[in-house]
Amino acid sequence: MAEPPAPDQTSAGRTTGTVGATGPGIVGSRGAAIGAAVCVLTGTAAVVLAVVAGPGPGLTGYVSEAGVAGSGYAWTYRIGVFALGAALLLLATALRDQPPGQGQPPVRGDGALRAAVALLVAGGLATALSGAVTCSAGCPLPPFETATVADLVHGAASVAATAAVVFAMIAIVLSGAAASRLRRTATITAAVALPLAGAVGLAMLLVGRGSLVGVLERLLLMVAAVWGVVTALILAAGPQLPRKPYASRR
Repeated sequence: MAEPPAPDQTSAGRTTGTVGATGPGIVGSRGAAIGAAVCVLTGTAAVVLAVVAGPGPGLTGYVSEAGVAGSGYAWTYRIGVFALGAALLLLATALRDQPPGQGQPPVRGDGALRAAVALLVAGGLATALSGAVTCSAGCPLPPFETATVADLVHGAASVAATAAVVFAMIAIVLSGAAASRLRRTATITAAVALPLAGAVGLAMLLVGRGSLVGVLERLLLMVAAVWGVVTALILAAGPQLPRKPYASRR
């Protein structure tokens, strides 16, 4: 029986063949990814419950109206939003600490992936701000309604958080260090989220609060949630390892 071929060596003498399946970095990345998936699912469930069961106007209003002070489900909504903010921060950690796949460059040396991590951190912080600062009844926003300072802060934080997530998808698509499954998922969701985000922005400026904005906003948030869960599960699964070579027989 012939000896199996030795893994390739780099010029510095390091092994580049098989990526190890264990280690502190991988364990930390997987733990953060699992936490992100749990937070996305929990946060989404809480927000949906608050929107559906709360006294909001249904599809004719913003999702944020479920968190208006005095609503019976205001804290359910806010807890869900905080969970989603935590999910983005955990996703950023998992993305930053993921080990490089077979034949891929180091993750932390990739500019596009670093940008995705920074965008997810910014998105997580903006999400937390939108949960901490609630809007007034109807969540009025210009140019069609008169808004308070709290309305403007909440609206700006919500828009910034959603934009950060969409741009993070695009950054992953452009990354050379991200795993192919991550890029494929980001490509599909960004192709749906980007036009939806543009449509929401135009509708808010040209039409204002109503059924059109309400439906588009919910579709956009649904796409973002799906991307978050799928991306977290991919990161939790770890890098794809190459198949072990079979020993040749004579």
